[in-house]
Amino acid sequence: MNDDIDPLETREWLEALDEVARHSSPERASFLLQELTKHAKERRLRLPPAITTPFSNTIAPQEEKMMPGDLFMERRIRSLVRWNALAMVMRANDNDEGLGGHISSFSSSATLYDVGFNHFFRGTADGHPGDLVFYQGHSAPGMYARSFLEGRLEEAQLDKFRREVDGGGLSSYPHPWLMPDYWQFPTVSMGLGPIQAIYQAHVMKYQQSRGLVDHGDRNVWCFMGDGECDEPESLGAISLAGREKLGNLHFVVNCNLQRLDGPVRGNGKIIQELEGVFRGAGWHVIKVIWGRKWDPLLERDKTGLLQKRMDEVCDGELQNYKYNGGAYTREHFFGKYPELLDLVAELSDEDIMYLNRGGHDPYKIYAAYAAASEEQERPTVILAMTVKGYGTGEAGEANNETHSLKKLDMESL
Repeated sequence: MNDDIDPLETREWLEALDEVARHSSPERASFLLQELTKHAKERRLRLPPAITTPFSNTIAPQEEKMMPGDLFMERRIRSLVRWNALAMVMRANDNDEGLGGHISSFSSSATLYDVGFNHFFRGTADGHPGDLVFYQGHSAPGMYARSFLEGRLEEAQLDKFRREVDGGGLSSYPHPWLMPDYWQFPTVSMGLGPIQAIYQAHVMKYQQSRGLVDHGDRNVWCFMGDGECDEPESLGAISLAGREKLGNLHFVVNCNLQRLDGPVRGNGKIIQELEGVFRGAGWHVIKVIWGRKWDPLLERDKTGLLQKRMDEVCDGELQNYKYNGGAYTREHFFGKYPELLDLVAELSDEDIMYLNRGGHDPYKIYAAYAAASEEQERPTVILAMTVKGYGTGEAGEANNETHSLKKLDMESL
C-alpha cells in the first residue's frame, strides 16, 4: 500500500462518507461507492482488488441481533456435550487401543453446533418439513454426545463407538446406510457434505419454483472445516449456488486453522482466501473472527493500529499465540507497536489469553446465523475462527498434533 501523501485530504473524504451514512443511509453510502468505482473504471484508474475485506467481523457489535434464551443453561449443556464427546472417544481407545476417533475437531466447533441446535435448526414438528443439516464428519462424536443427553442414545451405545461388528455400535462418521434411523446424509469422505448440500438446495429451489413441492422456509445447513475446503468437491460447485441464487443454503466453515497434519495456511490467511473465493462466486460472506472480549479494545483503538496488526498477522502466528499463552501474545502480537502495548496495559496475561475467537462466542455466532437466515437472494457462508482442541488445555489446544489426540491423562482431564 502506498504511503498517504495528504492525510488531511484523506480524512476529509472519510468524514464525508461518514456524514452520508449517518444523515442519509448506509445504503446511500454504498451506492456512492459503487458509482465512484464505476467512474474510476471509466477513467482507466487503477483500482485495488476488492474481493476481501479487513480481517475483522462482518457484523458490527451495534448491528448484532440480540441472542435470546438462558445463556448460562446453554453453556452448561455445551460443556456437558463437549465432555461426553471427549469421554466417549477416550473410553473407546482405552478399551481398544488404536480405535481412533476425533476429540479436537468437535471441541473447536461445539458452539457453532450448539447455537444452531438451540435456535435455528428446525425439526418436523407442527407440520414443518424440517431443515436439512450436513454435519462435518469429524464432529460426529459431538452429535452422539448430544443425543445421549437428549435420551436418544444409551450409554451402552456410546461404549460401542466405532465398534459395529457385533451390532448396536455407533459408526465413525455420518453414515445413513449403517445407521438409517439416525443419520440423514453421508458426509465422509471429506468434501461430500458441501457438494451434496449445494445440489440439495438447488433441487429444493427447482421444486419450489415449479410448484412441485412446497418447501416453504426450509433451509439447508452444511458444516465443514477449513482444511476440508482443499478437497475438490468442497468448492467445486459453489459457482452454481451463487448463479442460482440459493438463498436457502448456508455453509458454516469451522476455521480452526489446522488440518490433519498441521496448519491449513501457516504463512497465509485461510479466512481471507476463502472470503475471496466465495465472494467471487456470488455468495454472501459473513466473517466471525473475534469474540466480544475484543470489542472494547477495538472501540478504544482510534488510530486503526489494532486492525492493522490483525490484518498483517498470519495464521501460523495466531496459532502460536494461542498455544504459548497471554504473556507471549502480549510480547509478540501487541508488542510490535508500542501503542498497542499501552492499549492492553491494564489487562493481565490471563485476560489476554482469554481474548476469545468468534467461533467460541455464542453472541457473535447467533448474530451471524440470524443474518444468514434473513438473506434470501444469495447463499451464505459463515467463516468462523476457532481454536482446534478448544478446552483440552496443554494436552492439545492449538497444538499441531491435536487432530490425532485420542487420549488425555488425568491431569489434562
